Amino acid sequence: MKASSQGIVIYSTVPDTLLGKRIAHILVEEKLAACVNLSAPGLSIYLWENEVEGTEEITLTIKTTEARQKECIQKIVELHPYDMPEVIVLPIMGGHTPYLYWIQQQTKE
Repeated sequence: MKASSQGIVIYSTVPDTLLGKRIAHILVEEKLAACVNLSAPGLSIYLWENEVEGTEEITLTIKTTEARQKECIQKIVELHPYDMPEVIVLPIMGGHTPYLYWIQQQTKE
């Protein structure tokens, strides 16, 4: 597998399901992601501007490739309401080969 076609997972959070669905649809329609999973709402606790905050958020688990990483992140940031959205990239170290191939095929330009 070429480095640029290596699968990755991008994690991000959004404030509500409606926005999560919108971002997911756009990423898949534009072939920036093969699949986006939306979690049930969960509580995020974090320090923001020296205050402990607690916010209910939806986690997006985005499957894509290294080749689409930059564009995918740019699109998430563009569509996101937060000043500094969470966007974390993790490599896929292995998995079911047909599924990993499917990710590659779905995200081809």
